[in-house]
Amino acid sequence: MNLENDPDLASQLCREAQERLLLRVAGLDDGAMRAPSRLPGWSVGHVLTHLARNADAHSRRLAGALRGEDVPKYRDGQEQRSQEIEEGAGRAAAEIIADLHASQVTLEELLDQCGEASWPNGHFLGGGDYGAAGCPAHRLREVEMHHVDLGLGYSHLDWPEEYVAWDLPVLLASAAGRLDSPRARREFMAWLAGRGPLDPATSLAPW
Repeated sequence: MNLENDPDLASQLCREAQERLLLRVAGLDDGAMRAPSRLPGWSVGHVLTHLARNADAHSRRLAGALRGEDVPKYRDGQEQRSQEIEEGAGRAAAEIIADLHASQVTLEELLDQCGEASWPNGHFLGGGDYGAAGCPAHRLREVEMHHVDLGLGYSHLDWPEEYVAWDLPVLLASAAGRLDSPRARREFMAWLAGRGPLDPATSLAPW
């Protein structure tokens, strides 16, 4: 299964994932927003602010594709992304949640418009490595991964099967470049081949 090649299914899964996320965080207070997430150096507020800005970034690409314009996710690149996350993470819980909700609603409206228009200009890369038609799948990954990162009770065991069927092979294909030594690569390869246990100390760089 390649969800990048099936944006309609990816859009449906994305909507469901966003709804689960919003239900999970709807009752958070300011103290919960300041609590550490499972990502080093990031609070729950950082993760949710990132997810809101990521939704905006995908909306920007999709809106551009509808207009026939190949635009990047962020006007000013990763520096803009980092600044927006830091500035937004300290807001009141109600403001962060309302921002997340609004950004997700806008994205879902654009997913509908693109689907109705049969994903025009789905090949536009926006300076990245996947086409605009791949935005729903990549947004799904962001929501599913970072929902777990919040540390609020949602785990990898809750991931939908359709998501796992797509992203597990993708992440496995990236493993060789995310292992930090020749020994780690060999031990990981032997484990994948059923030729030995995986060393508990083996770690992969984050995707």
